[in-house]
Order: sequence, then C-alpha cells, then structure tokens
Amino acid sequence: MSDTAKTDPVIQIDGLRFRYGEGEFELAVPELEVARGEHVAVVGPSGSGKTTLLHLIAGIETPQEGRVETAGTAVSELDDAARRSFRIQRVGLVFQEFELIDHLSVLDNVLLPYRIHPALRLDEATRARAEEIAAGIGIGDRLGRRATRLSQGERQRVAVCRALVAQPELLLADEPTGNLDPGNKDRVVDLLLESAEARGATLVVVTHDHDLLPRFARTVDFTAFQSAPSALTA
Repeated sequence: MSDTAKTDPVIQIDGLRFRYGEGEFELAVPELEVARGEHVAVVGPSGSGKTTLLHLIAGIETPQEGRVETAGTAVSELDDAARRSFRIQRVGLVFQEFELIDHLSVLDNVLLPYRIHPALRLDEATRARAEEIAAGIGIGDRLGRRATRLSQGERQRVAVCRALVAQPELLLADEPTGNLDPGNKDRVVDLLLESAEARGATLVVVTHDHDLLPRFARTVDFTAFQSAPSALTA
C-alpha cells in the first residue's frame, strides 16, 4: 500500500465484523484502507458482502465489532440521525436498486439530496450542474419525465447523476453499469472517473464486469472478506 494510503486514508476499517440478524451471512474485514483520491474496484461472487461493505462505509449499516472511519469521521460510532446527515453531505451513493422516488421527475430525483438536508443549498448553479451531468450521460431530454416512465438503464443513469450532483468527496457505486448497454456503460464509467478526478474525490465501485478493472488503480477481491459462520461472535 502506498504512503498516501497510510497517512491520508478516506476509508479506514479495522477489525470489522458484521452480520444480519440471526442469518448465516457474516462478514469479516480485518483491515482495509482506501486513500484520498484513489479509484478502487471491488469484485467478488454474489453474496460475498460487497454491497454490505458500501453500506457500512456510508453508515447505512453499523458493525457488531470493529471501527469504520469515513472521511475522518468514525461513522460506526454515530447514531442513526448523525450517520444520515453525514451521508447526505459527504458521500455520493449509487444504489444497486437505484432508490428513485417514482412520483418525482428525473430532475427532482437528481436534486433530492438538496430537498432533504438544509446544509445543501439549492441554487441555479446546482440546477445547471444537474442538467449538465444528465446531458453528459444521455438523459438530458428526460429531466421532466417521471421516474415511472424510465427504462432500467435510464433509472440507473438518474441514480448516477444524483450521486454526483453535490460533488461529494467520496463516491460509492454499487454495480453502476449493470443495466447498461456497452455505449452507455462507457459513458457512466467515464463520468464517474472524470468527476472523481476533477475534485480529487475517492471512488469505490462494486462491479461484476471484469472488463472495467483496468480502468481502476486498484482492485479489491472480496472473496477474502467472507467469513465462516463461526468466525463472528455476537
């Protein structure tokens, strides 16, 4: 690992152990660091915990054991309200299931973080940025359309726009190209990488598409982080 990763990690995980209720799935991450500005791809079989890792980094979930520090904040030690506030202000998330609000327009879905947190100020510059991002990945002509009238690939691109619009210092994307044709897949990856590069943001992308891996500085194989059922103590 580089000296930068050691001295200035945006993501630092130590001794993490997590499980959902009484189920058999258990995740153990002894140590993981991602440096500021690093672009990382996360791969591994379905069910190995890749999505769970993103949720832990963002503070959607908290571990039973260990510490998760994101952008200098120990998110694993915050209460639910504080984690939500931190996430909206500091992290751009592309959810695997998109998490769009169906009765809202595309533009209102993209600008949603500004509607739900007072620390984000919605102004004309923000609206213009949202429109520019949408145009860049081919949905600029759909901004007035309701989410229910979009294809799966279009919904996915709306989710990417929403993650980018607040210009966060950390971007977490869960299978952001999974529903896209090759041309749009390249456009989305280009946008994520260029946006991160322009702001010095950190980018972590979960993907099953191994053709994308050469575009990232580092690949984390998640197979090593799937623990045996007996490895996690309650």
